Amino acid sequence: MSKKNICRLAVLVSGNGSNLQTIIDHIEAGKLKAEITCVISNKADAYALERASRHGIEGIVHANSDFADRRSYDARTVDILKERKVDLVVLAGFMRILTDVMIGAFPNRIMNIHPALLPSFKGLHAQQQALDYGVRYSGCTIHFVDSGTDTGPIIMQSVVPVEQNDTEDTLSAKIQKAEHKTYVAAIKLFIEGKITIDNRRVLIAD
Repeated sequence: MSKKNICRLAVLVSGNGSNLQTIIDHIEAGKLKAEITCVISNKADAYALERASRHGIEGIVHANSDFADRRSYDARTVDILKERKVDLVVLAGFMRILTDVMIGAFPNRIMNIHPALLPSFKGLHAQQQALDYGVRYSGCTIHFVDSGTDTGPIIMQSVVPVEQNDTEDTLSAKIQKAEHKTYVAAIKLFIEGKITIDNRRVLIAD
């Protein structure tokens, strides 16, 4: 981190960016000692870019079609992040699988949020997967990104009850509220240097 102990973040997005907004709000309220150096989206119409613009944050569009493959996409992203001396990469609804190019450049410095209690219900439509399975509780998971899909070391989880009348939309809305609190809490732990990793286990200093 910088001499001022301000964590330099980059946020990667594909859509609405509600978690991005929560992070911005906490930074501006002085609750996170961080700055967002840039917001990178693989979709030019992502509303998250509008959120970034409103707060004077640089927005960068990397369309999937602009690159020959995922590795070249990630290589350019790594260049941008290193130019901006990013400490932590935050995935906030970024709908791309990262390659070893990206993961190797930022080992245990890429966080992702998943709308389920991993290791259950990995991948897309996790909320519907939970409903179809008939679980009584779901929630969200913050984890570091590794080479698998939603398989990295788990940092934090929040539990949300599943009601009998829940639909994918209502359950998603409940989980999203939990996401906003949990993601900020996990980022704060990283900033404060309270996270260490022992094999797969994430240890948090008291």
